[in-house]
Amino acid sequence: MNRVEETFAELSALPDTTVLRNVPLSRYTRFGIGGPADLFAETAAPESFMRAWRIARESGLETVVIGAGTNLIVSDAGFRGVVLKLSNSGIRADGLTVHVDGGASLQAVVDFAVDAGLKGLETMTGIPGLAGAAIYGNAGAYGHSIMERISRVLFFDGAGMREFNNAECEFRYRESVFKSHKDWIIVSAELEMEQGEAARLRATSDEILRIRNRKYPPTMKCAGSIFKNFLVADLPARVVEEIPPKVIIEGKVPSAWFLEHVGAKGMKAGDIHVADYHANLIYNAGSGTARELAGIIAELKQRIERRWGIPLEEEVQYVGFAGAPEEEREAVTI
Repeated sequence: MNRVEETFAELSALPDTTVLRNVPLSRYTRFGIGGPADLFAETAAPESFMRAWRIARESGLETVVIGAGTNLIVSDAGFRGVVLKLSNSGIRADGLTVHVDGGASLQAVVDFAVDAGLKGLETMTGIPGLAGAAIYGNAGAYGHSIMERISRVLFFDGAGMREFNNAECEFRYRESVFKSHKDWIIVSAELEMEQGEAARLRATSDEILRIRNRKYPPTMKCAGSIFKNFLVADLPARVVEEIPPKVIIEGKVPSAWFLEHVGAKGMKAGDIHVADYHANLIYNAGSGTARELAGIIAELKQRIERRWGIPLEEEVQYVGFAGAPEEEREAVTI
């Protein structure tokens, strides 16, 4: 019996755990892209997840933990190892405190808070993915981010459960301490909300969702905005001088502004397209591949580097690439 078979047998013995072999990871990514994983194990029970994580690590096989796959680009070759997923999804309120499991849909959390008349998350409606991933990447929109509401985060650090307060999470724009420790898995969190009026919160949420769905249709195979926006404070003065003041919003410059100036709109590589109406939206129009997607991303980063000498940084994460993703790129046609 080889390592994969042995690990499959051990994982299959865990309670409340589904274990699959050679499952296409395209089923678990919003891009609809990705080859098979040797093993895929999913559970809603944190204790079983921790045991699965230890089994996977002790097997010597490569191991990765995924959420909803919203911001994942999985190699066409798949993943040679074990993919783990924690799918706990509880949400409950205690006064102004909302207790959220890491595997809960962020949209479900937003809707729960809005319906309960709890203010603070309504601007995040329509952001795809799970609550744990939102905390991991400090997700946000319309001038607000989830860090404003986090009071405690419970996570698994590979040895046991730990708890951080807001300051210990080291939140920054689209960043947190968890991005620096990818082995730390967010299990649950507490969010401190404000009292609000449910009808007014719902009106705000619905209007934002209408705008977002027009830009990023729910059926579109995409990750939303593919690149992070730029903080003006981090840009060289020579670059800031070129940016019209009206483009700068709350100290940030949309990546789309830079991308429009290097001809991003309408670019194509096979079935991977850059939207002709939004330069920071890349989507799979049909049977696009990870190689094509990585090629578009690499080309756009190079164009921005050549034009302004600044690094364009993805919001997406890569899984299963043997080397740097750009090394597996396809030629880009426009």
